[in-house]
Parts: sequence; C-alpha cells; structure tokens
Amino acid sequence: MKILKSFLVVLISFLVACNSASENKTEVVSPDENIQINFELNEKGEPTYKITHKNNQVIKTSKLGFDLENTAALSGDFQLIKATSSSFNETWKMSWGEQIDVVNNYNELKVELQETSALKRKLNIVFRVFNDGVGFRYEFPEQDNLKEVLITEENTEFNLTGDHKVWWIPGDWDIYEHLYNTTKFSEIDALKLSGHENLAQTSIPNNAVNTPVTMKTENGLHLSFHEASLVDYSGMTLEVELTTFKMKSTLVGSKNHSYKVKQNVPFNTPWRTIQIAEEAKDLIASKLILNLNEPNKLGDVSWFKPTKYTGIWWEMHLGKSSWDYGMEEIDGEWKDTGKAHGKHGATTENAKRFIDFSAKNNIRGVLVEGWNTGWEHWIGFEDREGVFDFVTPYPDYNLQEVVRYGKEKGVDIIMHHETSAATQTYEKQQDTAYALMQSLGIHAVKTGYVGKIIPKGEFHHGQYMVNQYNNAVIKAAKYQVAINAHEPIKATGLRRTYPNTISREGLRGQEFNAWSSDGGNPPEHLPIIAFTRMLAGPIDYTPGIFNIKFNKYKKDNQVNTTITQQLALYVVIYSPVQMAADLVEHYEGNPALQFIKDVGVDWQQTEVLNGEIGDFVTIARKERTSENWFVGGITDENARDLEIDFSFLDEEVLYKATIYEDGKNAHWNNNPTDLTIRTIEITNKSKEKFHLAAGGGFAISLIKI
Repeated sequence: MKILKSFLVVLISFLVACNSASENKTEVVSPDENIQINFELNEKGEPTYKITHKNNQVIKTSKLGFDLENTAALSGDFQLIKATSSSFNETWKMSWGEQIDVVNNYNELKVELQETSALKRKLNIVFRVFNDGVGFRYEFPEQDNLKEVLITEENTEFNLTGDHKVWWIPGDWDIYEHLYNTTKFSEIDALKLSGHENLAQTSIPNNAVNTPVTMKTENGLHLSFHEASLVDYSGMTLEVELTTFKMKSTLVGSKNHSYKVKQNVPFNTPWRTIQIAEEAKDLIASKLILNLNEPNKLGDVSWFKPTKYTGIWWEMHLGKSSWDYGMEEIDGEWKDTGKAHGKHGATTENAKRFIDFSAKNNIRGVLVEGWNTGWEHWIGFEDREGVFDFVTPYPDYNLQEVVRYGKEKGVDIIMHHETSAATQTYEKQQDTAYALMQSLGIHAVKTGYVGKIIPKGEFHHGQYMVNQYNNAVIKAAKYQVAINAHEPIKATGLRRTYPNTISREGLRGQEFNAWSSDGGNPPEHLPIIAFTRMLAGPIDYTPGIFNIKFNKYKKDNQVNTTITQQLALYVVIYSPVQMAADLVEHYEGNPALQFIKDVGVDWQQTEVLNGEIGDFVTIARKERTSENWFVGGITDENARDLEIDFSFLDEEVLYKATIYEDGKNAHWNNNPTDLTIRTIEITNKSKEKFHLAAGGGFAISLIKI
C-alpha cells in the first residue's frame, strides 16, 4: 500500500537553541489552532506539559519521567538543549477499514533534553497536536552513557481540571472483560472489582483504570485517554488520585523481575494519547490512534478479504455441544479410547451444515472451534504446556474435506488456535500451524489466550505478552495469515502497520450473555463500548443473536437487547470480520436474516450521526464494493425517539430503504423479538423519525436504485 502525500511532508522546520534558565519552555498548537500544548522545565529541571482547548485548560501542569532500576530516576535536573517544530499533512489509504482515505495532519514539537548532573543522560519528548487531540512519546536517543534501560515505572501524569464523569474499567493486568462503570472521577474504585468469578484470569493490583478511558467535563468537553503503537513495551494503566483528580501511568509488571520494561537504547515508547471532542460522536470519527502508528510494512494484503462468518462457537456457550471430543492422554499422546461423549461440536457433518447455510446467505466464512486435540486438558489445569496440537484434528473432523467442501460452495474456513495461554507451546508450533493454513488456502485465524500466562508470573498485558501477540502477527503475515485475537493485548492502531491484525476481543463480549452469573451485559453496555473500547480499534463482538432468551438451553440467561439492536450492531460496532453468531436453526425462516445477508463489512466512508456516551449512538457506513449505505442505531435501557437526517447520502440518488425497527411492544426483556420491517424510498433530502425501544435499535439498508 502506497502512502499518498497530499501536501509537502515538512512545511515548516526551525530550531531553537536554549542555553539559559529563561529559555526552558516552548509550545505547539494544532493546525486549526484550537488545541495548544505548553512544555516547560520547572525549577527542578523536571519536564512538564499542559494542554488547553480554545484557551480553556484541559490538562493542568503535569510531570513526565521514569524510575529506573539500579540508577537514578530520569525525571529532573534537565536542561532544554534544542526544540524542533514541524508540520505534516498527508492522506493515506486503508487496506480495509471504516473508510478509504485518512487525513493525517498535525504539528509536531520535539524537545531534546540532557541532564546537567554527571550522568548527562539524554531524553527526547515528541508532541504531536492534531485537530482532534494530542499524542506524545518519549525517545531514548543513542548515547554513550546509557545503553540499556530497565524501567521500574513510567511517571506520566495527567492532571485533570475537575471531577469529570468517567466511563472506566479497572486496570486489570490480565483481562479487559469487565463491565464499564459510570462514576465521577472521585468515585473510581477499581479494587472492589477484584476476583470476579466469571473471569478465567484477573489481577487488579491498585486503584487504576485501563485505557481507553473516556470522560466528560462539566463544560461538556469529551476526553479519551489511551496509547498508540504499543510495541516491545508494557501496557499502560492509569492510577488515579481521587482527591487531586490526577492520573499517573502505571505499567503492567511481572512477578519474575522487578523492572516492567527492558529495552536497549535507542528506542521509543508508545504514544500517550488524548482525544478531544466537543461532541461525543466525534470521538468515534477520530483517526488519531491510527495516525500515530507507522505506515503499512506488509505491502499488498489483498489475500485477506473482510467477511461475514458463521461458526461452531455459540452452541458451546449454550451447552448444546462441547469443544472437546472425549479423548484420553496416554504417554503424552491423545488417544481415542472409545469413550467419546458424543457432544463434540466440531464434526465434519456440523461444519458442512454451517457451510451450506453460509453459502445460501451471502456469508463467506465459517469458524470451527474445538477441531484440534487437547481440549480435554485446558481450563483449570496448571500443566498446559504441550497440550494443544494445532495441526492434528479430532477423529470426527476431516479438515481437508471441510476446506474442500467450503471452497466448492464459495465459503472460506476460519482457523482457530486456542493456546490456553501456554505461550511456549504456541510459539514452537506457529510455523507448522501457519504453513498448514497456507497450504489449505486459509487466510484467517482466531487465537485465544484463556487462563493464567505460562510462564508463571507473567501477565497478559506485560511486555512479555505484548511481544508474543505482536510477533505472532508478524510471523503469520509471512504465511498470508491474518489474526483475530481473543484475550488480547489492547488495540493501539497497529492494524495500520500490520494490516493482518484484523480484529480482537479485549472487552466483555457476547458470550457473557450465555453463562455469566451477573445477568450478562446490560443494555447500556454497547452504547458505552462505542465511545470507549471501540476507539482503540475493531471489535469481534459476535453479534446477530436472534434467539434472545435461551430457555431451551439456559433459562437463567439471555441477551439483554432486542433483536433489532442485534442487527444494528453490524453497523455500529466495527470489525472487518463480523459473525452471525447464532445457531443455524435460529436464523432459518426469520425475515430479519435478510439484513445480515445484505449488510457490508468493508467501508469506503463512515458518518457518525449522533450519540451520547452510554445512552445511544447512530452510525452510517457506505460499502466499498457498492454504492449502498447501511445505518445502525442503538439505545440503552431507555426508550427514545431519534430523527435521522439523510443528507450524508449521495446527491440526486434514489435509495430503496429497508428499515428494521423495534415493534410497538418491543422491550429488551419483556418482548425482545418484536420487530417490524418496512420499505420506503429515501434521498439525501429525507428526514425520518425512529422509535427505539428500551434496549433496542434500528437498522437500515439503503440500496441504490
């Protein structure tokens, strides 16, 4: 993929040499001059910054620096050696995504610091200011007296201006699958959420939040804090000081050593990001996180095709079938001893059933979980290394035949690799497993990392696992394999650099509705997710559950939305791989299936039409492979009426609009499947009102006539 430069890369460049105490500060503004960062060394030589938006303070003076192992902290006694400013403006193209063209326009300030003490260590800080927020990172330049850095803590501060409203999950070092909390900043209590019984692994060591964390000030300004380009570094949580309204970076550590990051100099940290928007909907439209990542390093990735898929997955969560076959491990090998329990889901026959259904309904992928040996010995076992085999199928699953049959029907198989967090086993088998996929023409794999990380003492979000996840993506690309990671490290925009990073979980997903003891995901869950987790990148949420109440399988569980909201999620929650997650028998004969058949997965344009965090959101997307538009709107537990202005549509074009909306008596709990479907004609001059039931939504396909 080639980067398209719309303007000269560097428009302005000038150097400012600072040799006296009065020359220890500088500033940079956004291209539209609404956002300003002021950098200053205080009287102790400590680096500080502050941020304003339209002359109103957003971040008060906040310190920057590091604690290091076996040496003095890198946080003060600095002098400003040089400050360099530049401007950058380009338009680059996404291989796949929410849109084709992305404008990357910012002003940059690079400050070069050096200690005045005997150590004379150097540290650079680079600030980039966009019209929709800021990003900054630390750069450790090559230097004679600093060759290796052992970071025990990064001390990046974010001093807020007040007791903002915050949508947050705890700073768990092992999992992001928590419900979002909505509180004042001063009411954040992450420690009370420790030890949730529905989580396979969890570790919350302090009162911190994970990112993205989104806020709304008393003046109505929206802020979201995150990081970009997380490479060879630990994930960042933000520890909170409740009375001073301060957040400070707290890196995920390890029980195996006292440092949190080990790096050779030179190196750069990830970007620390703040998205700033007057309207909540503009947070979703922002491409700041992507723009802070490096351009595509893989070149042509047209071998990956964005797709809808079905699969052998939901039936396991319902208890209809199982992942395991019922084999026994004898002398280190899995043997079929004739004791199979007969509930195994990943059979050749079942896979062909899903292929047939997918082929008939414009769905081009089928995921098969539980196909390979080892599932009898994963959750709850300590000795998980060497258990899973990523090339050997169970006796009742013929991998080659399933792939052949799928190709005959125009349906691709999506591979599944559950590692059970036994990282060394997966690492050793990756080449063999990816080579098998390549030989069969399989280009996508869903990976999983359920359980405590092996080796013991490591956490899912520490430097060790960040490298595991990223290295898997890089290796997979060599075999033309794209990865959809579950139990992942957070998304930080690396899909720009490695566009075979297609999607990930990293949130409390649909499966919690099937078995969670706390009632599943409440109606407000997804209207929060759209303004928090989705800001980081694509989400494999697995929508499309039509059988909302599971009385046949689990009478105490259900999906807490209407069926119409399940349709809307295909547009609202973005992913280039979208699952029609329910069972085949729950789709057949239901007219709502037509929307799943029609809806796109790869977009040339996205318009966020409205939204308030945790309440509602409406998004429109234009398909890349056609001139058709699709619209989805969702609400929380409150019913509401929304008017949609269709002025985003192409001019002088008539569209056939098929509207799927909540029925008159629809309600997420009392009557979730009450649905009406109507067809009208719409142009870009049209306006329509829609009623969204409690926990409901609406979905529209707009087919160009």
